[in-house]
Amino acid sequence: MSTAQPIAYRRVYVWELPVRLFHWINAVCILLLFLTGLMIGSPQTLWMSEEPSQQFWFGWVRFVHFATAYVLFFNLLFRIYWGFVGNEYAKWSTYVPHNMGQIQNLWETLKVDIAEIEVEGKVSVGHNYLAALSYLGLLFVGIFVIVTGFGLYASMSDAWLPSLFGWIVPLMGSDATVRQWHHIAAWAFPVFTIIHVYLCFYHDFVEGRGTISSIVGGWKFEKDDDLRR
Repeated sequence: MSTAQPIAYRRVYVWELPVRLFHWINAVCILLLFLTGLMIGSPQTLWMSEEPSQQFWFGWVRFVHFATAYVLFFNLLFRIYWGFVGNEYAKWSTYVPHNMGQIQNLWETLKVDIAEIEVEGKVSVGHNYLAALSYLGLLFVGIFVIVTGFGLYASMSDAWLPSLFGWIVPLMGSDATVRQWHHIAAWAFPVFTIIHVYLCFYHDFVEGRGTISSIVGGWKFEKDDDLRR
């Protein structure tokens, strides 16, 4: 006769629809921007057999890059706004540890996820504080990439938004310097994505709380005992 006892789980609505939409719009924008950015930074000399006057493929690459940058910019602005009006898992107060319990959560996550000197740590319903800090850091990197990108675009556009960043190139010295830092900073996104996807699958496998599916449906499954604690 089995003595195993069932574990009581509760379904918790963690990621609101605006947060989920931001996540997936962000993912698509970053993919398009990075791929088109690589092509702009190192254009192909032989792409099609037609004469240059009969094709405009590189112009479309630039158009997709610039148009996607607008979408990313306003998507980030919306997420900044939602950090003030969203639920407890979306608010900015959850992204910066400001008490001992949160700092302890950050230290435990470092020991479990990074150093792997402990097998199991405290379960966070939303982001753990290591993830939250990394997202906050990526936000600042994203702002830097957007600012330098629009700074480069300002000299070739009469639109009002790029013109707001016309001071970037004089501040940093030259187009070449801005382009170089824009390119270097952009590599933070594929590096982050690889680590992010790995850890999502890791937590989904180890904890079995619906970590991956939660960014689609918004719900996670938490043990009653963990929620009480």
